[in-house]
Amino acid sequence: MARVEDDGTNRRTARHGDRVYRGLVPTGGLRRAFRPERAPLSLRPRLFIHAVLLYGRVVMPVAPLRIAVIGAGLGGLTAAVALHRAGFDVRVYEQAPELTEVGGGINMGPNAARVLYRLGLGAGLDREAVRPTSTHQRRWQDGRTLQRAPLNPRCEELYGAPHLTVHRADLLAIIASGFPSERVHLGHRLVGLRDEGGRVAARFDNGVEAAADILVGADGINSMVRAALLGEEAPRFAGCVAYRGLVPAERIADLGLEIGSQSWVGPGGHFVHYFVSRGRLLNFVGWTEHDTWNREDWTDRATIARALAAFEGWHPQIRRIIAAADTCFIWALFDREPLPRWSVGRVTLLGDACHPMYPFMGQGAAQAIEDGATLAACLAADGVVDPAKTLRRYEELRRPRVTRLQELSRANKTRFHLPDGPAQEARDAEWARAGDRSPEALRWLFEFDATVVPSR
Repeated sequence: MARVEDDGTNRRTARHGDRVYRGLVPTGGLRRAFRPERAPLSLRPRLFIHAVLLYGRVVMPVAPLRIAVIGAGLGGLTAAVALHRAGFDVRVYEQAPELTEVGGGINMGPNAARVLYRLGLGAGLDREAVRPTSTHQRRWQDGRTLQRAPLNPRCEELYGAPHLTVHRADLLAIIASGFPSERVHLGHRLVGLRDEGGRVAARFDNGVEAAADILVGADGINSMVRAALLGEEAPRFAGCVAYRGLVPAERIADLGLEIGSQSWVGPGGHFVHYFVSRGRLLNFVGWTEHDTWNREDWTDRATIARALAAFEGWHPQIRRIIAAADTCFIWALFDREPLPRWSVGRVTLLGDACHPMYPFMGQGAAQAIEDGATLAACLAADGVVDPAKTLRRYEELRRPRVTRLQELSRANKTRFHLPDGPAQEARDAEWARAGDRSPEALRWLFEFDATVVPSR
């Protein structure tokens, strides 16, 4: 039997076992809006309201919101894990026939790592990721240090989470481990959306239709959800292509590489390398500028000879790393202008679907992870009452931050690729005087907590 307490203002508290239900009850005695909270043992929002006997009447259970996430990439799965943990009924729909992630490594700052640790994924991160000791920027030809800063354990001391380098496939598997596999529907390519007022219907190419109270488009730079909301628009080639590969650590052991992230900057390009996969592999990516390109695909192969030619004349360490790889892939960089809005009614976007960005701040995946955390926090706080309003709130919170990072990433493309000369010399002198890569210099970025929704 539930015990009901009245504070004299029509606000009732119903207690049933260890559950506490608070809400406004109209004078007629019928419950109008109860917000369940777990007793003080946990502050996590609970959105499924169990039946409560109130004044001799049964208040029927209110089912949790049904949320469909389109796309099982890093951002989509982070959102799914966070929403599922908050008590929502979440389903993920992915067009690929299996849950895989192509590509190489990710440099992940503490702003994103903190989210994943809070979602209970720390064991996987500690097992698979590498904690780089430092970040080191160097000159392309002679290897001279331009700036250097510690990363770990300094990041954890300052921000409560480490800086990590991790293979994309490892990271996807870690995040997926936090979500029930039976709720991930593979082989579902979205072909249409239909607004049905109080819900959204999604139609897939296999003939399946799914209805949801909220739909989240996390389906990448070529998002079908984005196209359905805002119209078709081709992404724009950014003028850069990347040669990327993985090298077994034992092949370059004689180089004595530090367990850190190194980037080499030079005329028209830059080269980055760091360890991933428990330190067993060295990930590298070398950016060069091109005038035209017609594909945006992580799986296009390039020859080792072509990659070496692209970095002809660069430091011998760079060329040794490239030559040690078994295979090499080439990837063209595309992006879009910032969107005027991300949400329409009960549909919203996250990650590359709404804010693709150059990787020159190391924040593309991190911002998709932050999106998922903030979306879940907003919906857990007040999403049941007015989902469309809550999605607009999520967008208001996220857009200024990701827009700033898009702008900084574009500026870094120019800064990293300066031809040798007066502008390059001024940049090098500025970095030597006041480096911009240290955890302290990036406080605005790293201390940000995407799981907290500020009060209005």
